[in-house]
Amino acid sequence: MTRPAPATLLAGGAFLAGGIGIVSALTPDIAARSDLVRGVLPPGVPAAARVLALAFGIVLIAVSRKLRRGSRRAWQLAVALVLLSAVAHLAKALDFEEATATLVLLAALWHWRREFTVRGDPATIAPLLRALVALGALGFTAWLLSLPDRVADAVGVVAAGVAARALYLWLRPLAQRHRQSRDDRARAEAIVEEYGHDTLAFFKLRKDAAWFFSPSGRAFLAYRVSGGTAVIGGDPVGAPDELPGLLAAFSAYAHANGWRVTALGVSCESLPVYRAAGFKSIYLGDEAIVRPEQFSLEGRRIRKVRQSVARLERAGYRVRVARAESLDERSRAEVERVSRAWLARSCERGFAMAHDALFAPATVLALAEGPDGKLGGFMQLVPAPASGGWSLSVTRRDRATPNGLMEFLIVRVVEWARTNGAAELSLNFAVFGGLMRAEAGWRSLARRALLRFDGLFQLERLYSFSAKFGPEWHARHLCFESWPGLPSAALACLRAESLLTPPGPWVRWSA
Repeated sequence: MTRPAPATLLAGGAFLAGGIGIVSALTPDIAARSDLVRGVLPPGVPAAARVLALAFGIVLIAVSRKLRRGSRRAWQLAVALVLLSAVAHLAKALDFEEATATLVLLAALWHWRREFTVRGDPATIAPLLRALVALGALGFTAWLLSLPDRVADAVGVVAAGVAARALYLWLRPLAQRHRQSRDDRARAEAIVEEYGHDTLAFFKLRKDAAWFFSPSGRAFLAYRVSGGTAVIGGDPVGAPDELPGLLAAFSAYAHANGWRVTALGVSCESLPVYRAAGFKSIYLGDEAIVRPEQFSLEGRRIRKVRQSVARLERAGYRVRVARAESLDERSRAEVERVSRAWLARSCERGFAMAHDALFAPATVLALAEGPDGKLGGFMQLVPAPASGGWSLSVTRRDRATPNGLMEFLIVRVVEWARTNGAAELSLNFAVFGGLMRAEAGWRSLARRALLRFDGLFQLERLYSFSAKFGPEWHARHLCFESWPGLPSAALACLRAESLLTPPGPWVRWSA
């Protein structure tokens, strides 16, 4: 059994010391000691020490999480807190036991001080100083004016909020700051062109992604830092023999910056690489893959799609497929119009499984135009260069168009892909798609539970839509470093995909 790292042990010690401080502050003191302290110290000091012991205990528990990540700033704050806690315990009621426990923790923190090497974000210094100045001003104002109880309580609430903000800024890990140079983009594009077999490979060329290359430059991965977690988008791309070393090097780089690591949308082919690196994994859902050569509109199973196609043809709709860079200004303006109207006050979503530019080079747009030539909807396709396939990235339509437009578009895109010799076409990703197909056992029970949230996440509707086309289902996974870290990994992925961003004026638009 592997011995826990010193940082992990000290984090546990800080958590325990914080808990002891909270319990001590909230329980009655030993009468004899309390009387002795009140007879020696000025009035009000023991009561203030009790409040401070409680506050220090709460902050120590908050700091313990960052201690575990090896944060140098967390270590510095923990040292100050345990010293102040020891003083507060003695001033409160001569609590020697609590003071001794904190001093033991202080000795351990000093002994293993070199274990804490993860630096904080230098960009937080200026806002941190502003928060501290505001906190001091609030305290001075309250003291100077001897505020009434209600006003003092309000000032206290504001001060607590400012203090929490200051604590967050001090402990915040290094933020992601990436710049995609021309050389890096050329390298990334060349790697995707040569090794981009996976249907998600092209999405790593997003402009908002940070890239990490292997030492030889023959492999790379794309990531985004969200809430102190580096979210890797899908599989790394590159020479197979480079991938294990690439993942290990990136994990070391991330940990040196105080980030946890998770990977979203990992394929079954890359799952052994992550597991060999110590990652845990859970099934996330299924990608719907259509084989153009095998696709047919014949048969009862696909009759609804066939009916949609016939209805749109009778309405005069036609589909035009064109390279993004070949579109004229009028067509681009129509695409932007439909996209903006579809998004309304929502935001652009996606990271691992979507592109961030509608007119990116090498991408294709399928345009559904009505009898009047007006654009009714479109789909963006990105290539999987090394496999000769295509992936669906964006689907948008005018809300006034007839029902079935998306089915019509997909059928025409499949026919275009067949004509152009494409081996596969990746459609939507169905979260927990395997559970949506379950008819018995615990999976069926899980399915019924998930359907309760269908109104919010549209899990069943997205799966049912994709299932109309008789696709192959390819599993995708979420990989993460530890089971206790799964909730934070899942939250970071939701943030990275912008799935937690509410509708509002902060719409992110890409073209």
